[in-house]
Amino acid sequence: MSALKEFLKDPILHTLYNEVRKTGPVRSISLDITNECNLRCKGCYFFDEGMDQAGDGREEDFDAFIKNEKKRGTNFVTIVGGEPALALPRLKKLHQNFKVNVATNGLIPIPKEGLEDLPLGVAVWGDHSTDSFLRSNGKRDLFKVALDNYKNDPRAFFYYTVAPGHAGQVKSVVEECIANGNKVLFNYYSDMEGLGGGLDYRRGFEEVQGAIDEVIEKYPDQIYTTRYFNKTTSSGELFGEKWGYDVCTNLSVNLPENSERLSNGKPYNPHFRAYNSDFKTTRRCCTGVNRDCGSCFDAWEHFSWIMANMRKHMTSKKAFTNWLTTTYMFYLVNRLVSPPSLEERLAEIHSLE
Repeated sequence: MSALKEFLKDPILHTLYNEVRKTGPVRSISLDITNECNLRCKGCYFFDEGMDQAGDGREEDFDAFIKNEKKRGTNFVTIVGGEPALALPRLKKLHQNFKVNVATNGLIPIPKEGLEDLPLGVAVWGDHSTDSFLRSNGKRDLFKVALDNYKNDPRAFFYYTVAPGHAGQVKSVVEECIANGNKVLFNYYSDMEGLGGGLDYRRGFEEVQGAIDEVIEKYPDQIYTTRYFNKTTSSGELFGEKWGYDVCTNLSVNLPENSERLSNGKPYNPHFRAYNSDFKTTRRCCTGVNRDCGSCFDAWEHFSWIMANMRKHMTSKKAFTNWLTTTYMFYLVNRLVSPPSLEERLAEIHSLE
């Protein structure tokens, strides 16, 4: 690509691009490591979509799964539902065999021994009151528990799911996470239980987008969300296309029900599968079985949407920079790249936007 050569004359873009290329292809899957969880959060897709009904595979099934996926060429696993802290032996096996990222509710601390370089996305869904209401019916201050469990833990970042009517909470939550020694990656609340009001995704995320941009501006060395990623996810738009099933890039490629989507000409991850907790069956995508994809604002899905559409970002240096900084951020949060200084690199990325 002649345009690429021109863009890479910029020394910063050249450095970022080369670091991404050196990692080689990312052949990813998602996996429900167990069907058990110690919480029932309001709006959790895992239970609302009945994913826990897949059952819990036997250990021999798990070992066979690892063997088969290594043979298939998988090298990156996003570990999700139920709660990975309840399946530590499995977590350690995955960590020994793949690059992984783990989403945890923060209630039980995941030990450091043997998992020293494990990226941990610790859930928080709002300020102490909101988070407690959504994740424990107001019975426990789970945000405080998570802060205590992961204080100054270099593995942990807070995976902050913001509801559309809660933009006013963003600054205080982010500041508390940073003061605790943790960085922040944003996600967006879907309200799958139809609670409505300030939780209803249909009201839009314009105010949330603005609030997130403000904390990026104030704390550029602490935020894992780029402004471009924030705009794309919160608006659900990319180069005139609207987010939904027809453009989603993380679909189980082995399922016949996805064949029409995979043949519509839109880019997708050709290796991807979303495995259930039986370690054998797969489902439509990471976060859905039957849900309307228009209600999905999942960060990992939208990272993939941007990353898979590199060609559309080759129209200008600005568009390419948006693609590269967001792609690099994905690699950074998942420890696929290791810059000399994480904070300096984060600030550098945000300065390019």
